[in-house]
Amino acid sequence: MTIQDFIPPPYTKMIENASVSYQSPSNIALVKYWGKHGEQLPQNASISFTLSNCKSETTLDFEKKTKGGYDFKVYLDGHREKEFEPKIEKFFNRVAPYLPFINEYRFVIKTQNTFPHSSGIASSASGMSALAMCLVGLESQLNDPKNERLQNKQYQLQKASFLARLGSGSAARSINGPLVVWGAHPKIKGSSDLFGTTYPYKVHDNFSNYHDTILLVDKAEKQVSSTVGHDLMHNNPYAKQRFEKANSNLEQLISIFETGDLDSFIALVESEALQLHAMMMASSPYFILMKPNTLKIIDSIWGFRKATNSQVCFTLDAGANVHVLYPSSERQQVQQFIKNELSIFCKDGSYIDDFTGTGASTI
Repeated sequence: MTIQDFIPPPYTKMIENASVSYQSPSNIALVKYWGKHGEQLPQNASISFTLSNCKSETTLDFEKKTKGGYDFKVYLDGHREKEFEPKIEKFFNRVAPYLPFINEYRFVIKTQNTFPHSSGIASSASGMSALAMCLVGLESQLNDPKNERLQNKQYQLQKASFLARLGSGSAARSINGPLVVWGAHPKIKGSSDLFGTTYPYKVHDNFSNYHDTILLVDKAEKQVSSTVGHDLMHNNPYAKQRFEKANSNLEQLISIFETGDLDSFIALVESEALQLHAMMMASSPYFILMKPNTLKIIDSIWGFRKATNSQVCFTLDAGANVHVLYPSSERQQVQQFIKNELSIFCKDGSYIDDFTGTGASTI
């Protein structure tokens, strides 16, 4: 697939008004993407678990208008959020060549999250992927119903991932699940910089219904946005080595997923999380998104794993919160550990139990 494949032919009809609703989950990267080039293209390939409970639910109301130009309002949890609208306008500018109808409609975007916004749980991933699904859902009603390619579900999911990427890079990985690759990688068949693809190879039962409990160390908005953090990789002295290491780690995961080697999985995933934050600390200007309780949680997980031979591990996104990953066979044991020993490090004792999911869906 190329960029040209996502430019539609002339629409066959224009709807006066209607509404579409989709939900799309967040995802947690196992091999991290940190650094980009061009128009939202990754410097290295990444792979993530798609989540289930941490999601955005978005409704797009639209009506035909006579005057050109963008016309939209954004509501979060029922309240107008004008500070989000410049980001949506930037997104519309990027997707306009692939969605010509956006100049011909007035939109009301109503969205809500099941988790705190801007606190390191990839709210932009779920939010932008849900909006992209709504836009593709609208476009499918405008396209020729006899055009099998445009009406093909797989094509529509690829286009939604392609569009979501233009709003938030990691959003490309939220459309499908439970394992999604984004970024062209020579060892991953069908992988692309343009959109996320479902992991195509054998996955051992050890990774079925994998659990992710997100410990909410800090619910506040991050002091450094992911966009700024990505841009700082341009002058990071370790960037080239980091991109190479990420691609190497993704190649290693192929055999790990096939054999079910959880010890190697743990070592790779935790190393990836720490490398991500090491890149932040090596940037100029440098910054730290982890909090003291983030480190206390990591130390507690290491202690628990050593004492019990558990296969629990952690990963981090671009924030202070800790994702506790563990196989479904250890669900009861690990969740008791979280309740008894880790929740004290969370803001107001808050955490979210989640598990791998299948991606976006209509509401």
